Amino acid sequence: MKDLHSHILMEIDDGARSLDESIEILKKAQKEGITEIVLTPHYIKDTLYNANNRKKKTLMNKLLTRIQDEKINIKLYLGNEVFLDKDIIALIRDKKIMTINNTRYILVELPMTNELINALDIMFELVRHGYIPILAHPERYTYIQKDIKKIDRFLEVGVLLQGNYLSLYGKYGRNAAKTLKKLLQAHKIHILASDIHRSNHDYHLERIDKNLLSIVKDKKYVNELLVLNFDKIVNGIKIE
Repeated sequence: MKDLHSHILMEIDDGARSLDESIEILKKAQKEGITEIVLTPHYIKDTLYNANNRKKKTLMNKLLTRIQDEKINIKLYLGNEVFLDKDIIALIRDKKIMTINNTRYILVELPMTNELINALDIMFELVRHGYIPILAHPERYTYIQKDIKKIDRFLEVGVLLQGNYLSLYGKYGRNAAKTLKKLLQAHKIHILASDIHRSNHDYHLERIDKNLLSIVKDKKYVNELLVLNFDKIVNGIKIE
């Protein structure tokens, strides 16, 4: 597997608290067979989670040096998980936030319980400026759980969907699991990721291929969810 969504970069959000914890998570990832990871620290404007690109790159360089020392064979890319904001285009231009590996793809999130009224307009503006928004864990938003058809509006303007595969195992509750299964069965999810935060969290990848195949009945789609679409995203290739 290749992991598009993680909070492994240390001392920057609610993820890894130290360089040592980052390394502990990466060792666990390597043991589970993960070969490539995008570091996507939260960016929420006007909060403590607002490190700019320079700080992120400095922390990533420290992590890369330690990875070499520890002989961890995982390729890392840098990005953000951005809380959707009307000023998101300016934040990109001002180098406050990063697209995934400097491509057109950008990982964004919404409020968990209170629906953002102008979310669709902001997504449309991103697309209009040449970016491709990837909505993180749509199955976790309570208003999507209540009315799954709301996700179609985002798909219609060109938004891609990234599900947290751990939702299938009940990590975020029954409603999230049920919603993700429905989205997968409708082939509306484009990629799955871990959204891992801390060293006491497990990846649970030992059964992921079989579990997904039992849900979607399509080996090619499973490969797209876990590997192929990751490759397209980090290389800036359009997902049809």
